[in-house]
Amino acid sequence: MATSLLDTIRVLASFDPPRGSLRGAPWEEYVDWAIAQGLAPLASYNLQYRMPGADAPEWVRDQLLSIYSGSVNDNVMKLVNFKRCVDELEGRKLLLIGAAAFADTLYPHVAFRPVLEIQMLLRRMDVDGFAGYLAQHEFRPEPEAPAHGAVKVLSDGRTAIHLYADVLGTAGRAEVQGIFERAKPMKMYGPSLFRPDLEDAVLLVCLEQAREGYQVPWLSFVDLRELMTGAKAMGGVYSRPVDVAVLLERAKAWKLERALYTSLSIVAGLFPETAEALKPALPPLRRATRELLERLVVQPASVPGKMSHVRGSERLRRLLTGQ
Repeated sequence: MATSLLDTIRVLASFDPPRGSLRGAPWEEYVDWAIAQGLAPLASYNLQYRMPGADAPEWVRDQLLSIYSGSVNDNVMKLVNFKRCVDELEGRKLLLIGAAAFADTLYPHVAFRPVLEIQMLLRRMDVDGFAGYLAQHEFRPEPEAPAHGAVKVLSDGRTAIHLYADVLGTAGRAEVQGIFERAKPMKMYGPSLFRPDLEDAVLLVCLEQAREGYQVPWLSFVDLRELMTGAKAMGGVYSRPVDVAVLLERAKAWKLERALYTSLSIVAGLFPETAEALKPALPPLRRATRELLERLVVQPASVPGKMSHVRGSERLRRLLTGQ
């Protein structure tokens, strides 16, 4: 029986893929989609080294391998250049979030997690000062208005740095302060760089997914899968079980219970081996709310391909993020 697109995705997005043949997989559909979703580097490594060939056509291996090589070079260039900029910065507490915080803690190789831009969470009072500091390293504000919730976006022509503040709105500033207080040092980037604690990292991913209406690269769901299952392939700050009670308590305080439910439901559907482990972390929503989220978000977001905006998507976004 031919391998489905979803089965192909599951196998090639695994850190421990089963050995076997993928003959008959829908490669024409998969390759371009995987590249767009950020999944190509991991898929390439699996085909080359974990399940050699897997009966994949030579053109598939070659195209994915070119993306893998590009991801290695691009990530190293961006992260090394960023380190040079911030390594000597002292007296601040700045948080790396998203890809740059996950590439070395969730993924066995930095190439597996493309870093398209560097995302940072700052206290509101530090935004202008840090932007000025970056200007000394040739980073300039992007001419277009910041998108995706960032308050500033700066670039040196090679790397974009997105600066975020007040991610939970003005009413959530106390909760954001807690994120900073719990943050863990990132010594490799100098004394001023930190990353969120595990439960905070989970909720920040859910927040980003919800704000984007779940029209995010599927790599984001791999991030969440690894955060929620304790980053077993690694041995770092996120390699521990999630404290479910703490996670649920913070989700309630952040008004992200619906977003947490939705994000975890999508991950459980995409990667069925995680379903039992994720079940205790699902917030106890009303049945009508669960059914609405399943129908309007979870099911559409779990189908390979672009998720179209649902009717009333802005209202749904506010429902998911409590804002």
